Amino acid sequence: MILGIDTSLGTAVAVVEADGVVRSQVASAETLRHAEVIGTLLQRALAEASALPSGVPDRDGPGVTHVAAGMGPGAFTGLRIGIAAARAFALGRAIPVVPVVSHDAIALERLLFDAITGEPDAVTPRFAVVTDARRREFAYSVYDGLDDDGLPVRVAGPALAPRDEVDARIADLGAIRHDAAGVSGSMLALAAARAIAAGRDIGPHDPLYLRAPDVTPPAARKRVGA
Repeated sequence: MILGIDTSLGTAVAVVEADGVVRSQVASAETLRHAEVIGTLLQRALAEASALPSGVPDRDGPGVTHVAAGMGPGAFTGLRIGIAAARAFALGRAIPVVPVVSHDAIALERLLFDAITGEPDAVTPRFAVVTDARRREFAYSVYDGLDDDGLPVRVAGPALAPRDEVDARIADLGAIRHDAAGVSGSMLALAAARAIAAGRDIGPHDPLYLRAPDVTPPAARKRVGA
């Protein structure tokens, strides 16, 4: 039973079984209230999934055994809230955190949708997941199908590009553009489930911040000579 948490865009929380069955999925598109909504969404997701916030199942229902954390790319303030929540939840229950690149979850959703709705044996063309990084910039990652473990093959990114340059960079990589406004918590958890089954690490342990935080520690004061 995998709990997925992502705050790279909005706030998304989901509980997914190891075989991909979605037990619950809740989300908020608000990008400025991650800290205010994350606790409520966690409670709702666990309650709707009838999942215990523990790695040890008992007669009341199954327990959460892993936490999938969306590692970005995302803004410093919002992204760290989801990662901190995932790590705190896992630490308190002595269960593993599975880091997942947030763009990988978006790519997985696109590839699964195409596989279900497209023609038999049709292949999704190479595409770039593009998300708004604000400040007239976009974050992008390029994907080329699924590998043998059912995970998206990322061939470039995540990277940051000025708004006026992103299309040219994507075209140079032979990809079409796929814009996304949110990350699915269930797809994040599914990516983690497939990584666990394959015995693979698919995400970085450090957050993929879009840029350094605006607030930095003050510099040491200069001494004033006599």
